[in-house]
Amino acid sequence: MGLANYITAVLNFAAFLCSIPIIAAGIWFAQKPDNVCIHLFRWPVIVLGFLILLVSLAGFVGACFYKKTLLAFYLCCMAILIALLLILLVFAFVVTRPDGSYDVPGKGYKEYRVDGYSSWLRNRIVDSKSWNKIRACLADTDVCPKLNQQYITVDQFFAAHLSPLQSGCCKPPTACGYNFVNPTVWTNPTNPTGDPDCYLWSNDQTQLCYNCKSCRAGLLGNLRSEWRKVNIILIVAVVVLICVYVIACSALKNAQTEDLFRRYKQGWI
Repeated sequence: MGLANYITAVLNFAAFLCSIPIIAAGIWFAQKPDNVCIHLFRWPVIVLGFLILLVSLAGFVGACFYKKTLLAFYLCCMAILIALLLILLVFAFVVTRPDGSYDVPGKGYKEYRVDGYSSWLRNRIVDSKSWNKIRACLADTDVCPKLNQQYITVDQFFAAHLSPLQSGCCKPPTACGYNFVNPTVWTNPTNPTGDPDCYLWSNDQTQLCYNCKSCRAGLLGNLRSEWRKVNIILIVAVVVLICVYVIACSALKNAQTEDLFRRYKQGWI
């Protein structure tokens, strides 16, 4: 195996390794309670990770055995996958840039407004047709029940850094003035007109605030937070893949030039 092929093989192995954190990030993202209930966001990262893995293996085999067809397939497909990753990154940054959170005085957690998030997310997540299924799915998770084990006193709860989903779905809005009994049981609101969600709160553990707009906003907040964490891994992966691709193209071009020059010398002699 020539030096250029050896370099290309090593670079493709690096690309193969780069696909592993992408797949891991996709699996982590897909297993989150909110994404379990939203199938639209579960698979793109995982699928792209596996495609990069397969294309990298094809490039590795092509470089080791100098299979020109496989190398051409690798170069073409990897360029497409890098472009798709860049599109996904840009799209995710644009969609998750708006932030619907706001601080609650004296509390460790934030609360959330639906209007603060991008219209694309709102239209696909919080419209009435989608929400009925999502709400039922969220009610079957342990997102809210586990709060009763984590926080016993009111001081512990008010100091807690709740996830957006927990803040929006598991308790009534602070503006309602409900009295704390435990994290999922609240009574005697002092300001029931403070927020439209005040009338939607229920101490029924299958209902809670799952019908509230704050719950929909909390779900969007969770998606935003998780996507931005995945984006960090995707940025690193894209930078590495672009470097690998550029060096691989240069190595293959040099190999082809050397091969052509060697043939020319043989023919001249």
